[in-house]
Amino acid sequence: MDSYNKNNQTKIDCSVVVPLYNESAVADELYQRLAKTMNETGLYYELIFVEDGSGDNTLEIIKAIAEKDSKVVVVELRRNFGQTPALAAGFDVAKGNIIVSMDGDLQHCPEEIPNFLEKIKDGYDVVSGWRKVRVDNLVMRKIPSRIANWLIAKTSGVDIHDFGTTFKAYKREIIDELNLYGEMHRFIPALVSRSGAKIIEIPIKNIVRPSGSSNYGISRTFRVAFDLITIRFLLGYITKPLHFFGKGAFCSFVIAALLSSYILYDKFVYKVPILVAHGPLAGLAAILLMVGLIFISTGLLGEMLSRIYFESTDKKIYSVRKIYRR
Repeated sequence: MDSYNKNNQTKIDCSVVVPLYNESAVADELYQRLAKTMNETGLYYELIFVEDGSGDNTLEIIKAIAEKDSKVVVVELRRNFGQTPALAAGFDVAKGNIIVSMDGDLQHCPEEIPNFLEKIKDGYDVVSGWRKVRVDNLVMRKIPSRIANWLIAKTSGVDIHDFGTTFKAYKREIIDELNLYGEMHRFIPALVSRSGAKIIEIPIKNIVRPSGSSNYGISRTFRVAFDLITIRFLLGYITKPLHFFGKGAFCSFVIAALLSSYILYDKFVYKVPILVAHGPLAGLAAILLMVGLIFISTGLLGEMLSRIYFESTDKKIYSVRKIYRR
């Protein structure tokens, strides 16, 4: 572990980021197991708990922990923003050379963190957990998850089995280059792959949630479907949106040209009245021509917005009320 500068106590080797939402029943056990595991690694670490607007006393529990342990940082968000903004808040606060993210409901075992750290030590930029044996409901979780993971893998070109799990480890520079929006946390391996990040997947345990109920349902599958469109655009066309919309414009123009040629051929060769014989086709050709122009216009607007996006100031997708640390 010498490569992690564990003797340099002015620099944090590893930050563990854990979003929490209504996890009062397991918060203390989570801390105890995390602290024990990280102490055994011999690394200089910090535990960052992001309190995402819980309705129970999760905040009070983790604040009390932070008052006793200087390695614990609590980030209190002003309301419930969701998992991606909570992770983004934790990543922004984290100071570690390595950043580990995981869920706070103890379905992820803190004792497996050293396995992630070993792969980072081996030279990988991103280590992603793989729930190889799922304990979730077959119809509501397993089947939709397999379909979603297959689609994401095909869309992004990143060959991993489990995009949905939060249990991952990253090198610091990967997180520094990452901007999270919407619900993009599950697509982080796909997003960083475009910059050449070296990614590996390792099996992790998937246990039954010890307490409470999951905050996710079947509706998440539909959100993933929409996010797939976004991720495909981000991976292939974020710097050249006109190429994306140009394909639709080209198809519209080609079909409109073919229809117009056929109509004009009939008109001048066979003297067929256009409105009488080909009124609907002529209308369709005109509509397709307009659709093509709309695609081109949208692409040009996208080009301008893309430049604004890359040149604009950094705006956060969360709002921090207070940060607690000893």
